[in-house]
Amino acid sequence: MAKQIATHTYEDAVSWLKDHGFDILEAPGVQNRVFVKKNNCSAAIEATPDGGVKIFAYPGVLIGGEISKLVNKGYQQFLKTTKTEVAATADHLKTLHQFTEELKEAIGATSLYNESLGTVSENYHYDRVKDREEPVTQRPKRPWEAKRTPKAKRA
Repeated sequence: MAKQIATHTYEDAVSWLKDHGFDILEAPGVQNRVFVKKNNCSAAIEATPDGGVKIFAYPGVLIGGEISKLVNKGYQQFLKTTKTEVAATADHLKTLHQFTEELKEAIGATSLYNESLGTVSENYHYDRVKDREEPVTQRPKRPWEAKRTPKAKRA
C-alpha cells in the first residue's frame, strides 16, 4: 500500500533544511525563492501560490559556482554547465543522490522507486546520431537521403 506523504509549506521546508545543515541563500530580486547548498551540491526551491513548495532549479553538483546538469550519454554520466562538461565520478553521483533525497524529504516530494536506486539524469543522450534533436528541416542530409544521380546508359 502506498504511503501518503504530507505536503510541506515553504516556511516548513526552509526551516527543515536549515536544521539539517543546508546553507540557504535568498535569490536576488525574487520573493520566496532560495538556493540551498550542502556538500558541494545545490538546487533552488520556491513557494507555490497555494503555500506549498516546489523545486525551481533541479539539484546538481556545483562546478565553478554554477549548478551543473547531470547528462547521461549511455557509456558515461557527465556534469554539464554553460562553460564546461566533466565526467561524473562515483563520489559526485553518491553525493548528488543523497542531496536530492534530503531535498525531497524537506519539501514533501514523492521519492520514486527508480530514483531511489541511484542518481537520475536530467538528460539522456544514448543515441549518438549527430543532429537528431534538430528540426528535420535543419538536419544535414544523410548519405541514404541524398538524391542519386542516374547512371549513364551503356551503348
